[in-house]
Amino acid sequence: MSKLNIPISILNLVPIRAHSNAKEAVDQMTRLAQHAEQLGYKRYWIAEHHNAQNLVSSATVLLMSHVLQHTNQIEVGSGGIMLPNHAPLIVAEQFGTLATIYPDRVSLGLGRAPGTDMFTASALRRDKHDGVYSFPKDIEQLLHYFGPEHEQGHVKAFPGVDTNVPIVVLGSSTDSAHLAARLGLPYAFASHFAPQQMKDAIQIYRNLFTPSKYLDKPYVMVGTNAIVADTDEEAELLSHSMYQMFLSVIRNSRQPLSEPVEDLEAIWSPMEKQLALNFTTSSFIGSKESVKAQIEAFQEEFNADEFIVVSYIYDEQKQHYSYQLLKEIMQ
Repeated sequence: MSKLNIPISILNLVPIRAHSNAKEAVDQMTRLAQHAEQLGYKRYWIAEHHNAQNLVSSATVLLMSHVLQHTNQIEVGSGGIMLPNHAPLIVAEQFGTLATIYPDRVSLGLGRAPGTDMFTASALRRDKHDGVYSFPKDIEQLLHYFGPEHEQGHVKAFPGVDTNVPIVVLGSSTDSAHLAARLGLPYAFASHFAPQQMKDAIQIYRNLFTPSKYLDKPYVMVGTNAIVADTDEEAELLSHSMYQMFLSVIRNSRQPLSEPVEDLEAIWSPMEKQLALNFTTSSFIGSKESVKAQIEAFQEEFNADEFIVVSYIYDEQKQHYSYQLLKEIMQ
């Protein structure tokens, strides 16, 4: 079997493009999901971010419901629900409801970060103290809520019981690798913005993995940036939108997804450039031939079980075309 013959999925933060608005971002999110379904992508995940004026992914469950309503078969999930922001019972009821309406199409990626700044996190959280620290217990509680009715206690998630919504543990450091391994759950590493600990985290997860009733062997999903075009030069130009996106994170300016610029060197300092490059070391950028070689080299080292891809491309049609080329590579 080819090293590239693995499932490939899409993660969408629902960015607002320059000269656009939130409603248009949601419409673009929906069209991309429909395109992904036509291309045969495995799943379509939507992130959770708060107090970010350039992203429309705060009400993740509502966006998931919208995408499910406008597609037919692609799996739709969260990448992820930031669990410290939510009571597990509410999450179980919401995802149980989605799974009841759309059987076998809903998955739940869970993260322990707030998905925002600390001031906003304080406004979001149900408690002020241990939301992050209760992450392992909260996941176990969710697994329980989705399980068989005869194992439930007095408090049950209706609907939710017996839906067995698949759970994936998300992480950007080694901490969640230990947790996913101990619980015997799939593990998704966020190397699309935090690649530094990817190698150690994947190794820890695989070495410590304990088989469970949910999963019999390790399953590693890798988040990565990908920009594919007909030529290396065009892909490099398109990637300027991605670099500007990360530059706005560095500057905390949260600018909309911007058009490519001819000269990146003119808009950032050497330090900003290095920081942006540190965010994006796990990126596949180039023509089909170049990206295929990049992915083969990546797989030689990491042997991921699935890629979940973010493509920060300003032009919507070129973004769709990039995902088409990427799917052709993986086939």
